[in-house]
Amino acid sequence: MDSALLSDEKQTHLAHVLVKALRNCGLGTLASDSTLVLKEIKRVIAEQLQEETTLDQYVRNRLRSYSRPIPEGSQEWDVLYQKTYAEELRKRNLG
Repeated sequence: MDSALLSDEKQTHLAHVLVKALRNCGLGTLASDSTLVLKEIKRVIAEQLQEETTLDQYVRNRLRSYSRPIPEGSQEWDVLYQKTYAEELRKRNLG
């Protein structure tokens, strides 16, 4: 997934929703200015989207490297993609 799929406006909206949820949950208070918190949330969103894009590309390249071609979109490809993706998440301590 590319961060371009989540426009700046959508990232900003999501950041505001998260700040509001944090304030409303009553588990604590934000120790920093809202602007700094919003910027940090947007940075983390962009970082996560980039990580997902990188991982997706790695998995696709790995599936393409198989000696027998597996048609993308086939049931076999979907199963192998999900299995390989989950395996890479574990290896990278992301899932």
